[in-house]
Amino acid sequence: MSYTNFKIETDADGIALVTWDMPDKSMNVFTEEVMKELDAIIDQTTADPAVKGVVVTSGKSSFSGGADLSMIKSMFTFQAEEKKKDPDNAARRLFDLVGRMTGLFRKLETSGKPWVSAINGTCMGGAFEMSLACHGRVASNAKSVKIALPEVKVGIFPGAGGTQRVPRLTNTQDALQMMTTGSSLTPARAKAMGLVHEVVDPDKLIEAAKAMIKNGLKPVQPWDEKGFKLPGGGIWTPASAQLWPAASGILRRETYGNYPGAIAILKCVYEGLQVPFDTALKIEQRYFTEILQTTEAFSMIRSLFVSMQELGKGARRPAGLPKTELKKVGVVGAGFMGASIAYVTAAGGIPVTLIDRDMEAAEKGRTHSEGLVKDAIGKGRLTKEEGEALLSRITPSADYGDLKDAGLVIEAVFEDRQVKKDVIEKVEAVIAEDAIFASNTSTLPITGLARNSKRPDRFIGIHFFSPVEKMMLTEVILGKETGDRALAAALDYVAAIRKTPIVVNDTRGFYVNRCVFRYIHEAYDMLIEGVPPAMIENAAKMAGMPVGPLSLNDEVAIDLSQKILKAAVADLGEKAVDPRHMALIDKMVDELDRRGRKNGKGFYEYPAKPARKYLWPGLKELYPQKDAGEIEVGVLKQRLLVTIALEAARTIEEGIVTDPREADVGSILGFGFAPYTGGTISYIDGMGAKAFVELCEKLAADHGDHFRPTPLLKEMAEKGETFYGRFDPYGAGQKAA
Repeated sequence: MSYTNFKIETDADGIALVTWDMPDKSMNVFTEEVMKELDAIIDQTTADPAVKGVVVTSGKSSFSGGADLSMIKSMFTFQAEEKKKDPDNAARRLFDLVGRMTGLFRKLETSGKPWVSAINGTCMGGAFEMSLACHGRVASNAKSVKIALPEVKVGIFPGAGGTQRVPRLTNTQDALQMMTTGSSLTPARAKAMGLVHEVVDPDKLIEAAKAMIKNGLKPVQPWDEKGFKLPGGGIWTPASAQLWPAASGILRRETYGNYPGAIAILKCVYEGLQVPFDTALKIEQRYFTEILQTTEAFSMIRSLFVSMQELGKGARRPAGLPKTELKKVGVVGAGFMGASIAYVTAAGGIPVTLIDRDMEAAEKGRTHSEGLVKDAIGKGRLTKEEGEALLSRITPSADYGDLKDAGLVIEAVFEDRQVKKDVIEKVEAVIAEDAIFASNTSTLPITGLARNSKRPDRFIGIHFFSPVEKMMLTEVILGKETGDRALAAALDYVAAIRKTPIVVNDTRGFYVNRCVFRYIHEAYDMLIEGVPPAMIENAAKMAGMPVGPLSLNDEVAIDLSQKILKAAVADLGEKAVDPRHMALIDKMVDELDRRGRKNGKGFYEYPAKPARKYLWPGLKELYPQKDAGEIEVGVLKQRLLVTIALEAARTIEEGIVTDPREADVGSILGFGFAPYTGGTISYIDGMGAKAFVELCEKLAADHGDHFRPTPLLKEMAEKGETFYGRFDPYGAGQKAA
């Protein structure tokens, strides 16, 4: 029997090698067709007396990334359709649907034939759950091998047996740590945990997997044998009495209860380890059905799985233009940002010329990359040879003439219009007519900068976030005259350096910084009102933000906030800025010289390591302090999230952001907006425009007119609309390429 996605070869020893190799896909994924074929293969190999055992492996460089987008989407489509057709039985039907993969893997492990998973490359999610259902697991020791159950990161959890098999193979603490964080394991770590039986050289992978079967691998899982004992001891043991209160406390501390999927993992493991395995799978299936019906799961999967992949694959790229092959990129400005941009460009395999005013400054920029390479080698992310190759692609220079053959030049010089004007003119004097010029400005409108260009249609913004090597987002900014070719080239470049782009139209602060500074300015309001600083920071974390607004302001620099406020006054007039904010920041910078982390004192104090930073005690002396017991923490949380989401809604109403996916993904990747919400726009859609408008109006009455809902939001509230329903998901009429 032949299959589309698998190939079966049975050797002279009766071992069937099942090779998963999906046509026209770079990585194997679970689809409806793959599941049907795997089901048929289990039947075929079980019924064939000539087959003594089965090895399943991948014909690609990676094993599998888990479920396909289409399968994930279908679960939510199915759910919505069933609720319309038969609301009373919709949950039951969803329960049956989510149990199909669980049943398939259970069928595999009880087939009576030994199965071995031969893992090469990435093995994630459902693919690792399938491997756990196999009786043996062999992994390649190649650096590319990553093993994980990362579902919690997109709002769900390992729901195809993962929460039951992992804690039956390793101790409960390690199992919980792995699943609640979604962290990747190296092959060696997976073996130490008991999740993999052998780790071998890549060229010995299949041989070792077959040897397990030849050596008498039992076709029975440990939990199906009489007398099975949990490796970490049972639930009702002294060790568990210490573990479970700590585990639930740590999860609460880390997540503040914002992630139902993470809480469900603890419930699945705690309850599942007390019952027989098949009953445990039913418990997992029930919790998975429940989690799939939450707003958090829907929103996180849409933004962090579906939208992120669509944007990464070029959803906003203009159709019909050939792919841009960049043989060389120029970066002007070898300071911290420029040097980091050069590093990620070289890491993407593109030669880069790093320009500065003199060779000493340019060399200093390359030295920054040397430090990053050394760190990556030390952490095992790069080999010495890979690091040397990366550095060989960075050429420091003080001669603009060296940019003549660059297909893309990115300026990352000081945020000053005159400085940037000089750079634009010098670069355009030497680059080819069809080359693209990009500015990494974080605040200055692209249209204004493009007035200094002879070719504004080839002028675009590519805004990176610091630290560039870690931050996965880039903002691609369209000036009024930016052409499709410049946009296509910018998106091709972002794809080459493996980052996720959002495309926004031109405005002061673009999208991300507008939202970030609304967050910071709300903290200024709270300080001025007398809210204790620690309450502000803790309320932000409780709301799901990775760092408090005062800590974030220290990171971006308080004097940068001052410059931005002064620029707004200069360009837009006094009314553009709250004078109380200006007074606070002027005092911090001009009187107290508290500029943020960079000079070791801001809203926080930064003592020498290993001591940790702490809030500056003098902060509470700036304004009369309220009694903390009289302040509603829930309202502080609402204010911090609503002010950001409202600013995001304004950018859509103004036509700055044209695609809700980009607003959501940009807010999470750009500054960590409460990921459990799915992002700024999903936060609004999740509660509904009517409820959001009512909340805004209440906050406006109590805390200021900046919370007033916009005309568009009021209209949507009246019509019962959502942003995702109202706006073309591909933005500006563009369809996915």
